[in-house]
Amino acid sequence: MQALGIGADYILMDSWFCFASLVAKLSRHLPVICMAKDLTSNFYRHQNVLVRLGELYRRVKKRPGKARIKASVIVPMANGPLVKIVFVRNRNGRGWLALLSTDTNLPDEEVIRIYGKRWDIEVFFKMVKHHLNLQREVQLRDYDGLVAHTTLVFTRYMFLALQQRFHDDPRSIGSLFHACCDEIQDLTLLGALHRLLSLALEKVRESGEFAEAVISAMLDAVMGAAVEIIKSAQRSFAASA
Repeated sequence: MQALGIGADYILMDSWFCFASLVAKLSRHLPVICMAKDLTSNFYRHQNVLVRLGELYRRVKKRPGKARIKASVIVPMANGPLVKIVFVRNRNGRGWLALLSTDTNLPDEEVIRIYGKRWDIEVFFKMVKHHLNLQREVQLRDYDGLVAHTTLVFTRYMFLALQQRFHDDPRSIGSLFHACCDEIQDLTLLGALHRLLSLALEKVRESGEFAEAVISAMLDAVMGAAVEIIKSAQRSFAASA
């Protein structure tokens, strides 16, 4: 894929494709993250015993309470690679779901976050197939024609997604954004200088090494130099305008 100019960090798959042979073959090119099911054809080696996913879940130590992540374990697949299995609470019912990652260094939360992107991908394909006529609009056998048609359909989707972003997404409300920016202004340069000088003078006073008259003279000298620099910058700007 990289040689063809298609960049990717992970391969995301549904549980339909979670077989040891396929996971092993794909993981040679990119890390795989997929949903795992308790299939009779998939076994994992835990403490030198081959077990199915359900038995593996019963064997691992669970997190207490109603934690979102119930457990995780790194085990080799039978006839497959070393994988991390993350067991999460099933929000739509009782029980658990299992996510498999061939990148065993990924934190559990990151495995969940990355796999969650599959929902956006599924929504995209449903939209282009059922509503943007990816399958039904034309019938082609020419490869270049197929690429051109697919490109047009995907472009339609991008326009619709952009339109939705502007009208339905609260983040696109520009006036609200600018109102918040006006309400929470950054410190001005003058305000920042005032804070720095106040802190510096406070430390000088705490040291007790200088009289108040000396401190005042130091402050006047610094402020005089700052004013002179600002005036010089203003003169330079006016001359160049």
